[in-house]
Amino acid sequence: MTPEKKRSRFIPFRKTDLIEMLMKDERLSEEEKTRFREFGKILEAVFHFEFHRKLETLKDCFEPFNPDSDTRKPLEISEDEKKEKQARLGTELAALLESANYEKIHDEDLNRALEEESLFKVRLEVNFDDFDDIVFFRRGETVKKETLVKFGGLKKKEISFANYDRVVIYVKFKDQEFFDRKGCKNLNFAPGSTLIKLFQNVPKADLEMLFPNSEVRMKTIDKIVIGVPAAVSGVVVVATKLGASLVLIGSVLAFWLGLTDRNVEINQQHLIGLGAGLAALGGFLVRQIGKFKNRKIQFMKALADNLYFKNLDNNAGVFFHLIDAAEEEEFKEAMLAFFFLTVENRKMTRVQLDRCVEDWFAEKWDCQLDFEIDDALKKLERLELAIRNADTIRAVPLEEAKTRMDVIWDNYFEYNTVKE
Repeated sequence: MTPEKKRSRFIPFRKTDLIEMLMKDERLSEEEKTRFREFGKILEAVFHFEFHRKLETLKDCFEPFNPDSDTRKPLEISEDEKKEKQARLGTELAALLESANYEKIHDEDLNRALEEESLFKVRLEVNFDDFDDIVFFRRGETVKKETLVKFGGLKKKEISFANYDRVVIYVKFKDQEFFDRKGCKNLNFAPGSTLIKLFQNVPKADLEMLFPNSEVRMKTIDKIVIGVPAAVSGVVVVATKLGASLVLIGSVLAFWLGLTDRNVEINQQHLIGLGAGLAALGGFLVRQIGKFKNRKIQFMKALADNLYFKNLDNNAGVFFHLIDAAEEEEFKEAMLAFFFLTVENRKMTRVQLDRCVEDWFAEKWDCQLDFEIDDALKKLERLELAIRNADTIRAVPLEEAKTRMDVIWDNYFEYNTVKE
């Protein structure tokens, strides 16, 4: 069954595909199609240049904290400079995620997700005290359906659940002194470090598996599955292997304590029986401990296998994913707003333009979209591609728009002072 899509700000088409989709409009002549493609190329180049600068800023801010860095640092920076870079990193990353149409997962939503029953069937615990800062962002929410199998396939249940298409987490751990005070050793992360991770297809109820300090805990049913048979088997082992020996030892202790006048002697055969019983009990305990550890290892392997296919990138590599995504979203929003202002060939209100774009996606491409009209118009006005007059907006002529973008491109650098 096709998953039901909720309205999202994310435009789920590549920018090159979007251009071809727009060019199918019957109101366009072949000449206009050519000019729109030319306009699209220079608009794309302008956004690419702007986001390249954002990428370099993010890389510079993250470098002091990058655990994967393979370059040398010829100059040391002060603690104040590190704090400044850390603060700017958080601000710049949040702005980038907003441009890429990600939405912040607020604390109440995160806590609600952590309380929901996990589809992953592994109980995880997260210690929030380990973090100085932790922020989750997500993009694209899909309602999916899955069939859960229980009792060895005897019972099946179909459930619906919310699934996030993309999730980004930003984590800053507390410093070494904090973990020293707690007496924590053998940590699987570096105290004081900053981590950035990108995941795909994450069920909302399983967000806890993305935390870098999550620990596997036995669920109640798993404890019962292991504990009840172990208890029953333990009673059987004690009764069959140690029963006679324990009765004999109890009689000896009772004689020594003066609770009985009957003298009981322990011979070599009794000691051999006692030793064999203790060995059997010891072996039983070792097997039960092994079963518990194996069960936990199975859960940890399942967690690792699951994350292996959900993890898209880590740390500085996440910037490249997000920059590309943000650049595409900014281009698509600006192109859509400019295109429909142009082909409609009339002044439009923001509401009319917003409805025009959303209806086009819904009717032509079966896509329910929450178009970011205000963001799109801000870009057009900043680039002087649209003019606002009271409550209406109109696009500048297409040729003028191409010229305007060319002027912006030519004036990014003005080092050449030679006049022709």
